[in-house]
Amino acid sequence: MSVIGNINDFETPEKLAAYFGIVPRVFSTGETVHYGRITKMGNSIGRTTLVQSTLVAIRYNDYLKNFYLRLKAKKGSGKAIVATARKYLIIIYKTLKYDLMFENFNEFQLVQNC
Repeated sequence: MSVIGNINDFETPEKLAAYFGIVPRVFSTGETVHYGRITKMGNSIGRTTLVQSTLVAIRYNDYLKNFYLRLKAKKGSGKAIVATARKYLIIIYKTLKYDLMFENFNEFQLVQNC
């Protein structure tokens, strides 16, 4: 929360992900587009904290664990953890932006906060 500040400063979850620096670098020349490593241009403390909390969430949440394991089999553990951290950040964004809360954390079922 201290890294994000006011959630309304970010129009979309993608802009929040860019603020954290977990979006890929894009190299484009005319007809070709190449996506590289993450930019790491954002808040390094926030990015580190996000990845560490994602590692904990994977241990206790079946939804994120299955997502992580599916990507790990295809892309490797490094890319899988960053992709899972981004997914987790988008979930955090939606809960803050739309005032939602978890009805069931393991299934990531969200409901409107009363």
